[in-house]
Amino acid sequence: MVVHVLAAGRLTSHGLGLACADYEIRLGRFVRVVVREVRPGPAHASPAVRMRIEGERLLAAVPRGTRAIALTRAGRPETTESFARKLAGWRTTATDVAFLIGGAHGLSAETLDRCDARMSLSPLTLPHEIARLVLLEQLYRAGTILQGTPYHKGR
Repeated sequence: MVVHVLAAGRLTSHGLGLACADYEIRLGRFVRVVVREVRPGPAHASPAVRMRIEGERLLAAVPRGTRAIALTRAGRPETTESFARKLAGWRTTATDVAFLIGGAHGLSAETLDRCDARMSLSPLTLPHEIARLVLLEQLYRAGTILQGTPYHKGR
């Protein structure tokens, strides 16, 4: 199983970059993770055009046969435990998954419609860079739950 984290744009914060890199390394104990950044839409374009272009680039980066999951505030909320169960199911069936993280304006309706599922990390609106960090941390937390490794202390 491979987890693809596909993001529009680069991390601009050095601190967030270090934190994401740390979780990518930690995740290697549980699952293979591939992080790929696609070019954002043109800065001069309208938000709608940027979202469309970024969505096309993100969808093109999803490997064939991989389940595409759009991260969106309007997606299905997951608890840490339910997310761990989903990860376990994907591992059991050797299903590769790709999480799509839009740019500053999010994902277009067209992109959302072309994904296999929509998931919410929070009912709050998160900057795309923080959404990437939260996703990586939750993947790591799910891995520790499945392995019984001390890390997750929540109920």
